[in-house]
Amino acid sequence: MKRVLIVDDAVFMRNTLKMMLERNEFEVIGQAEDGEDAVQQFIKLKPDVVTMDITMPKMSGIEALIKIKQTDPNAKIVMITAMGNESMVKEAILNGAINFIVKPFQEDKVVEVLRRT
Repeated sequence: MKRVLIVDDAVFMRNTLKMMLERNEFEVIGQAEDGEDAVQQFIKLKPDVVTMDITMPKMSGIEALIKIKQTDPNAKIVMITAMGNESMVKEAILNGAINFIVKPFQEDKVVEVLRRT
């Protein structure tokens, strides 16, 4: 069972992802509402995979991705972004994200991406 850290500034999105993942036999071990919290949670919890929103307060998902990859080059991070952020997705991939999911997302797509991760 993969252990997941969900990072999104919107409570609704975190809860939606948590329900989707738990229904599909993932273990949600933590949630963070901004990039700073994501880095701290990652270090503390050591999840198998992180779902990371790109646009967040305090520290963006891309900044958090870079910091997490500095602490653990093998970290598996899947970026979640709204449509139309192709340049941010490219930047995230260049900085070590292993995949991305576009909002609004479908449950089967999320599950497929995380299972392959």
